[in-house]
Parts: sequence; structure tokens; C-alpha cells
Amino acid sequence: MTLAPKNRNKYLIKNWITFLINQIGRLPTGSMTKSPSAFGPYDLGSTTVYSARADARFSYCLYVPADYRAATARTELLVVVHGSPRTFMDFRSMFAEFAERQNVIVVSPLFPVGVAGDGNADGYKYVEEQGLRYDELLLDIVEEVRARYDLVTQRFGMYGFSGGAQFTNRFLLLQPEHLWGASIVAPGSVTLVDDTRDWWVGTRDVERRFGRALDFHSLRAVAVQLLIGKADTDTHEITHTENGRYWMPEANSAGRTRPERLEALHHSLRDAGVEPEIQLLPGVGHEPFSSLAVAQEFLARRLAELRR
Repeated sequence: MTLAPKNRNKYLIKNWITFLINQIGRLPTGSMTKSPSAFGPYDLGSTTVYSARADARFSYCLYVPADYRAATARTELLVVVHGSPRTFMDFRSMFAEFAERQNVIVVSPLFPVGVAGDGNADGYKYVEEQGLRYDELLLDIVEEVRARYDLVTQRFGMYGFSGGAQFTNRFLLLQPEHLWGASIVAPGSVTLVDDTRDWWVGTRDVERRFGRALDFHSLRAVAVQLLIGKADTDTHEITHTENGRYWMPEANSAGRTRPERLEALHHSLRDAGVEPEIQLLPGVGHEPFSSLAVAQEFLARRLAELRR
């Protein structure tokens, strides 16, 4: 059947109004600015990929336990941060079974290369890039997930490997009040709690640079794990040179290899009153799988403490 142009327009307008009414009905009660409510076919289990509401250049995926609302334990959040290859969906999948066992929603963000148009592959690792604050972007993503899944938890855990561990190290220093735990695995460079050196090597100018001083009270309340393979000793990718984008005169001062640098971070956090766990894993090189069970055991212990 072919509709006359006048009737066809009425038909299209009627369908469009019906669509808008249905969409409004799906919005969470109390706000039309929040993310759509969940429970489409791609909002549970290994979810689809969502663009970040604060900045559509960025996106994230989730793992949501199918019965998270019926679980006896309160649903918690765990942010899992990718390394330089940006295999963010793989990192999400690595924590899928953990999410089901622990009733945790896993948030796996994607921080693409070159968001400022200059090809920079490392911006997220250092938390800021040409006025963009990756820590604040992540906080908005977390709030977006809380709204979609109607969560009451205020803090979240974080796991980061390699480049993601650099981000986790620096997020921990700048935003500790938002974390219940942080697992930092094999960072290439570290930021130490050090008031004799400027960011990113130290923290002397944090208040001037980021508008807030270090919150030592909140920092000491976060459970911190440091993991590294003893065989993770290749230095070609992590040695800063004078023509490098993030070169500073003391850029390599924390040590030559990843294990040396993680040891320096360990001592720095201990001197600041934090009590981090540290493990050097024999025979393990630069890959996340061999340390995954150790990281998940740490996070499970922390969750048990939170829920007691």
C-alpha cells in the first residue's frame, strides 16, 4: 500500500511521537539527563561499547553479572585499565568470572591514541593531556554507570596493567577518596610521593598543577597492591630520552627496569604512610596473565573487608 504524501507525513509524525514517548518512558525516574536505564539485550554480561557522555571521543564496555540485583552482597564497581595496545575488551573479559563470583560490575574504558590530533599514545598514562583530565573523565564514566545500574556504592576498585598501571598509580595519588583498592601491575614509569620533584616524576607541584593538594588521609585508607614479574626487565620502551614527549631531567631516577621502579614506588608509598603489598613473581615477563590470579585474590580480599 502506498500512502498519499499528506497521509504519509501524518503517519511518520505519529510514529515519531510514539518513539519519543517510549524512549522517555525508559529514562530513570527523576532525571532526563542520566544515561538510559539498562536491560536491553546488550546491557548485561559482556556488554556493548558505550560512548562516554562527557566526551564522545572516549568509550567503555562493561561486564555486568546477570543476577547482580538479586545477589545478597552489594554490587561493587571495579575499573580495569588497558595498556598501550588498547585491548580494553580483552581486559574486561579477563575479569568476567571474577565479576560473577564477586558480584562486581567491571568498567573497562578505552583511551584512544591521538585524541588531541597529535598522535600521542601516552596521554592517559600521565592523567592530563592538553587540558584534558583523564581522571575526571573516568569519574564521570563511573557516575554514568552508577546511574544506569542504580548503584549506591560510592567508591570503586581499580586494576591497571603496564600503561594502565601508570594511570592507576597517578589516579591513586590525585583521587584516593574514590578508591577502595588499587592493583598496580608492571608500570613502565612511576610517580613517587616526593615533594622535592615536580609532576610527573614527583608531587611537589600537585596543588598548583591540579588545584588540590595530596590527600594523605584518603591515600592511607586505600588498599594498594604492587605486582611485577622478575623477568620484566626490558628497558627499551621505558627509558626516557631527551627528545621524548615526557622527558624531565629526572625521568629515569626511579630505576632502570620496571622491577626497580616498582620497588621505588613501594618505598615512596610506605614513607607516605601507605602500607602497600608488593610481589615480584619469578619467571614472569611483561604480560598480565601470570599475575592475574594474584591480583584477583587481592581484590577479593579487599571486597570481603568492605562487606563485613
